[in-house]
Amino acid sequence: MPKKFLKPIILTAVAVLLVFFVYPQFLNFSFLPNVPFRLGLDLVGGTHLVYEADLSGVIGDKGDAMEGVRDVIERRVNIFGVSEPLVQVEGESRLVVELAGIQDINQAIKLIGETPFLDFREERPQDESQAILDAQAKGERLDEDPYFVPTRLTGRYLKSASVVFEGGGSGIGPQVSIEFNDEGASLFGQLTKDNIGKRLAIYLDGIPISTPVVQDEITAGSAVISGNFTPDEAKELAIRLNAGALPVAINLISQQTIGASLGQESLSQSLRAGVYGLILVALFMIVFYRLPGLVSVFALIIYVLIILALYKAIPVTLTLAGIAGFILSLGIAVDANILIFARMREELADGKTLTLASNEGFKRAWMSIRDSHVTAILGALILYLFTTSFIKGFALTLGIGVLLSLFTATVVTRAFLELFINPKFEKWKWLFR
Repeated sequence: MPKKFLKPIILTAVAVLLVFFVYPQFLNFSFLPNVPFRLGLDLVGGTHLVYEADLSGVIGDKGDAMEGVRDVIERRVNIFGVSEPLVQVEGESRLVVELAGIQDINQAIKLIGETPFLDFREERPQDESQAILDAQAKGERLDEDPYFVPTRLTGRYLKSASVVFEGGGSGIGPQVSIEFNDEGASLFGQLTKDNIGKRLAIYLDGIPISTPVVQDEITAGSAVISGNFTPDEAKELAIRLNAGALPVAINLISQQTIGASLGQESLSQSLRAGVYGLILVALFMIVFYRLPGLVSVFALIIYVLIILALYKAIPVTLTLAGIAGFILSLGIAVDANILIFARMREELADGKTLTLASNEGFKRAWMSIRDSHVTAILGALILYLFTTSFIKGFALTLGIGVLLSLFTATVVTRAFLELFINPKFEKWKWLFR
């Protein structure tokens, strides 16, 4: 078998395998794994929630506090098995939560709202407490805690929580033992060192549940919450804390449900647009570039199969904007072929053979192909890094498409085009011009 047939055969075999991976129902092969595409909120429907964080009591970097909120809530919704949740910070104090597939807003709110807000507060000086109490008697400073001052130590630094019993497991007085991470242990050690002989309050959801007096500096990075719990209450609190304690309090300010029917309609329209786009690009290439155009269409089909397989394997969450990026990448995928074929025409017009024209076409067009693809990839990368939500999905699918088009243009197209670059086709050069 001639060597030039090896690559096309391998690529065709890969294309067939990809068909079964992308669409296993094609031949109803039940033994093949049916990996579904991951669809975004705007396609499958779901719940969109916007929270406002109360940063008034934050001591230190507010950006770090918001990142802590985001991490905790993301961990919380992941525990409940929500498919590809989107949790992101917007602005200084807003948090957007998108839960695909959840149509019940009350369920979603409960999912987020059950996450407790744990923080530690140190005792105020007596004169400060009295001043606040006097002001509150006059209806002033009502939002201030007259007895304790918030500190940097919050649930953000919590590593784990477990139920323990006072008296070595005798069943008397269930308590919740908490352990901090390294940074939290350092903060807790400094906090206990500075407050020896004073009360250190533990607040849960803004309510003091334990106000022990610090007897000594604690450097082990652990503490015990005692609040006259029943065993079930202590167990529930430990579970909730392990799911994630919020470093700052959050309030729901906006809620929206996106129906699955609307999502399915949008998906159908997007798929239809993709098919039409593929057909128009194919017709353009065949009409204007003849045989090389036909080859590029076959390469484009392989491109589509590879990119859809990547979307499943990574996996990529497909939103409407992401599908738009994919459709746009179809045109970019043949852009490199157009540069190559246009250069081949020029070489053939100068009287060169098909072999020389093909080699020169790929060689001379490479610099332009490289530069145009690098700039497109850089644009997609910037969009992905510095934008949020649906624009990020657009940037991801566009970037993957542009990167993959380099392979299909320089490897796949060339492999199949070389099947027709031989003396037999010299008398049919019009098929290439």
